[in-house]
This record gives sequence, C-alpha cells and structure tokens, in this order.
Amino acid sequence: MLVVVAVMAKSITAEHHAHSFQHFHGPVEGHHQEVSWVDKHGHHHHDYVAKPHYKFSYGVEDHHTKDMHGHKEHHDGDHVTGEYVVHEPGGNVRTVKYHVDKYGFHPVVHNSNGIDHGDYHHNKHH
Repeated sequence: MLVVVAVMAKSITAEHHAHSFQHFHGPVEGHHQEVSWVDKHGHHHHDYVAKPHYKFSYGVEDHHTKDMHGHKEHHDGDHVTGEYVVHEPGGNVRTVKYHVDKYGFHPVVHNSNGIDHGDYHHNKHH
C-alpha cells in the first residue's frame, strides 16, 4: 500500500504573511501478514500487518503571531529518525534530532543560545 499526500497552503493579507506545509509518504511497503484475534466478547477480527515505511514533514511560519515550528520523520521498519524545530518566544531556536530503536527514544537537543543537551537517552520502561 502506498499513499502520497502533498499539501501547501499560504495565507496572505495586507499585513499578515503566513506559510505552512505538509508532506506524507507511506504508510507500509512489502508483503503483509494477516492477523486474526477474538476479543473478550467473542467477536472475530482480522487485520493486516506490514513493514512500516513512511516519511512526513510539516511546518508553520507565521511572522505575525511568531508561531514558527516544524517536524520531519522517516520510519523504515525498525529504524526511526526525525527532527523538530521550535522558535521559542525569547528568540532561542530549539532543534531536537532523534532516533528510535528497540532501546527507546534517543534525542539530542541543540539550542541557538548555546545551551545544548547532547546524548540524552530516554529509555522505555517496562
């Protein structure tokens, strides 16, 4: 199954310029496997599972409201990488680059003000 969506929107008035975008490609590829189960009420259900494979990105840039942020991610099977950016009210630009693996979420935070938080690991708790 392959789904591709690309949307671009622009809002312009005499004093207000804003821009946003959204892109998506996915959600799965390759052979699928049928999964069946019976719920607690005895109803039979069927679904399909396949290797997750997608890319997405979106962003907003509104100079009037100062709302400027974006996010992009790529998921290929068990490997996930991504990045998001937020322009904070005080002027700092925070960028978080991350990857996800079987051990958890691993972000590296960069700030334009020079206070970075590298190699921070947030592991799954069972």
